[in-house]
Amino acid sequence: MRLAEITTANYEAALALAVRPDQQDLVEPVTHSLAEAYVYRDRAWPRLIYDGDELVGFVMAFLDFAWGATDPRPEDLRSGLWRLAVAADAQGRGYGTFAVDQVCAMLRARGCASAYVTYEPRAGGPEPFYRKLGFAPTGELSEGQVVAVRPL
Repeated sequence: MRLAEITTANYEAALALAVRPDQQDLVEPVTHSLAEAYVYRDRAWPRLIYDGDELVGFVMAFLDFAWGATDPRPEDLRSGLWRLAVAADAQGRGYGTFAVDQVCAMLRARGCASAYVTYEPRAGGPEPFYRKLGFAPTGELSEGQVVAVRPL
C-alpha cells in the first residue's frame, strides 16, 4: 500500500472513486474534496491510496487549520484527517487504517502532538473505526459532527 499525489495521470480515476451507497451521506465526493484542496491549498494534503497499481481510496489531511476563525490564536490551530473514502469494493481490507496511520505519521513528523477528525454521529457511521484507531471524542461538535482526537 502507498499514498500518492494527485496528478494529471490519475485525477480522472480519483474523480470516479465511490463509496458504498449507504455511506454517501458520510463523506463528500472526491470532486468536492479536490475543490477544497484547491481553495485551501496551503492547508490541504490530498492523496490517493493505492494497492500496487490499483486505486483503492482517497485521503486528505488538514494542516494547522482553525475552522471558522478569521484571526486564530496558535492554540486554535489543529491538524488531522479531513476526508477518507475507500472504494466500495475495496473496503474491509485495511486501506483506511493504512491511510489514517500514514496521515498521523506525516503529522507527527511535522511536530504535531495530536491528530483530529470529525465524523457523522449516526448508526452505521465511522465512529467504531476511529475509536479502534485511538481517536476519542473531545465533547465538541463541528457543524453537527463529532470532533475526536488521537495523541501522536
